[in-house]
Amino acid sequence: MDLRVMRYLVDIVDHGGFGKAAEKVHLTQPALSKAIRGLEDELDVQLLERGRRGGSPRLTAAGEVVYRHALELLSGRKRMLEELDAMKNLQSGDLYMGLAPLGSADLFAPAIARFRSRYPHIRIHLLERGGTELEQALRNGEIELATTIVRADKDFDWLLVRDDPMMVALPSSHPLAAEPGIRLPQLAQTPLVTFETTFVLNSMIQEACLASGFEAQEVTHVTQADFGLALVAAGSGAMLLPKLVAERLHVRGVELRPLQSSSLRWQLSLIWRREAPLSFAAQAMVSIIRELRQVEPTAG
Repeated sequence: MDLRVMRYLVDIVDHGGFGKAAEKVHLTQPALSKAIRGLEDELDVQLLERGRRGGSPRLTAAGEVVYRHALELLSGRKRMLEELDAMKNLQSGDLYMGLAPLGSADLFAPAIARFRSRYPHIRIHLLERGGTELEQALRNGEIELATTIVRADKDFDWLLVRDDPMMVALPSSHPLAAEPGIRLPQLAQTPLVTFETTFVLNSMIQEACLASGFEAQEVTHVTQADFGLALVAAGSGAMLLPKLVAERLHVRGVELRPLQSSSLRWQLSLIWRREAPLSFAAQAMVSIIRELRQVEPTAG
C-alpha cells in the first residue's frame, strides 16, 4: 500500500474535492482519480461517492475507515521522520557502552565527559565488566561499544586506544625488587596476584607464562588493581599490570619494575561488531575517542 496514495485520499477529503487536491499534490485530476481508483481496487472497496460534476466527493463507510487509518499512518510517518532527524542530529537517543574496569577511569572518563558536554540529550548506559563478558555482551547486542584487550577476531572492528608495556609489582622485600627489569621466567617461583578470569589480561598472562616454560602460581584473583597492590604490599606475591595503571597507584611497600617482554603488552581497544551498523550516538563516541587518542601519546 502506497502512503502517497493515502495522502491523496486525505487531501481530497480535506480540500473538498479533486481539483484543489490535485493542485496541492501537483498532479492532474485524471492522474489523481486514477490513483484513488487503484487504491479502491487494491482494497476491493469503494472509498468515495463522486457525486455530480463539480460537487464534493463524500466518503463511503469503508472510506471513513480508510481515511481514519490513513491519518494515523501519515501521522506515524511524520513522528518517525522527526525521531530519526533528532537521532541524526543527536538530540535524542541512547548509547550502550561496556567498560572494562582496568584503565577506564584514565582513558574513557574524559571521552564520556566530552560526549555529555556535546550531546546532553543522549542517555548513556554503561556496563562495567571484564573484557570477556563485554565481548559476549557485544555479540548479544546488549551494548554497541566495548573496551577490551583486542586479539584477532573476525567478528569485531576495533580502534587501538592504548598500547602499554607491563610492569611487575613486587613486595619491597622480594629478591627481584632490586633488579632494573624483570623477565617473565624469573617469576616462575613467585606466587602471582592476578585479575579475575573474566579479564582478558588474565588469560594473556597465563599463556605468556606457559610460553616461558612455567605455569603461573595464582594465589588469588582480584577485580581492582589497588586491592591487588595492597596484597602485594602485604607479601602475598607479585602482580603484573599495565604501566598506566601501575604508575597511577602508589602503594607503600611495593616496588614497580618493567617487565622485559615484547609479546606481553596491554593493548586496550574500543571494539564494535563488524556486521552491525553503529547508531549515530555510537559513531559520535568513536569520533570523540579518536580525537582524544590523537592528543595523547601512546606509551612505549
